[in-house]
Amino acid sequence: MSPADPGPGPTPFGGGPDQLRVPEDPPMGPAPQRVRHAEVTEQPVSVAALAQAVADPRCGAVVTFDGVVRDHDGGKGVSRLEYSGHPGAGEVIIEVAREITERYPDTVIALAHRVGPLAIGETALGCAVAAPHRKQAFAACDDLVDTVKQRLPIWKHQHFADGTDEWVGALG
Repeated sequence: MSPADPGPGPTPFGGGPDQLRVPEDPPMGPAPQRVRHAEVTEQPVSVAALAQAVADPRCGAVVTFDGVVRDHDGGKGVSRLEYSGHPGAGEVIIEVAREITERYPDTVIALAHRVGPLAIGETALGCAVAAPHRKQAFAACDDLVDTVKQRLPIWKHQHFADGTDEWVGALG
């Protein structure tokens, strides 16, 4: 294994994007072309469809993230929730996607964040990242989810089992 080979290493994923690059890997192309899908939608999100969107013969790893609505928050039972997005949220999610592909030049990504009413177990945020090697894909997917949560202007209105509700900013 060469020093640049992203082989076995400590969590989290052995280093930054430059350290994860294998020089012999084929070029993946410009960042905008490696964003296969990025949207804010009212339609159900399919992580399987996002994984298919990033399929690429140069990639040996596909990492997915399925952020589903859970039935509790802060010690209270959640019965349902609704996400609301700023009108510019669709542009922001594309910016984030391009930023991640710039930061991780060996990746292909697809992601979607749902808005509107969601039931327990439904996908709110889905992501798929393909890369030639697993550590590249894991690191980029982790960074993608964190960056979406930090930057995407979406707010959550939670409805609790006890009849109360609260608004939660998804930013930060």
